[in-house]
Amino acid sequence: MNVWSAIVASLHYLAIMGMAATLALEVMTLKGAVTQAAITRLARVDMFYGISALLVLATGLARVFWFGKGADFYLHNVLFHIKLTIFLAVALWSILPTVRFIRWNAAAKASGSLPTAAQFNSMRKVVFSELHLLALLPILAAFMARGFGFSGG
Repeated sequence: MNVWSAIVASLHYLAIMGMAATLALEVMTLKGAVTQAAITRLARVDMFYGISALLVLATGLARVFWFGKGADFYLHNVLFHIKLTIFLAVALWSILPTVRFIRWNAAAKASGSLPTAAQFNSMRKVVFSELHLLALLPILAAFMARGFGFSGG
C-alpha cells in the first residue's frame, strides 16, 4: 500500500464533503431572511465551494493518473464517465449562483440594494439541485470501486 495514495484519496473525500457542506450552507442561507449579512455570507461560502470543487478535480485527476487504480481502470469505466459528466454539469450549473452572489454582494455594498425574497427562493432551488446531483457521485463511486461499469481496456 502506498501512503500517498491514501492521502490523496482522503483529500479527495474531504474536498467532496467540503462541496456538500458549502452547498448545504448556501441552501440554508437562501432559506433565511434577505439581509446584507446573508449576501456577504453567500459570496464567501461560494468562494469556498469553488475552492473545494477545484480540490475535488485536482485530487480526482491525481487519483486517475498517479494514485488510484490506474488510468485504464477509470477511463474504461462507464460509471467514471457518468461521474465526470455529473461533476461537470454541477460545475456549469454552479456558474449561475456564483454570478448572482457576486452581483448581489456588489450591489449591496455599492447601494444597499438587496435581492427580493423571490430571487433568494429561486437561487435556493438551483443550489439545492446542485446538492442533489452531487449526492449521486458517491453512489456511483461505490459501484465503480466494486468493478461495475468496467469494460476492459
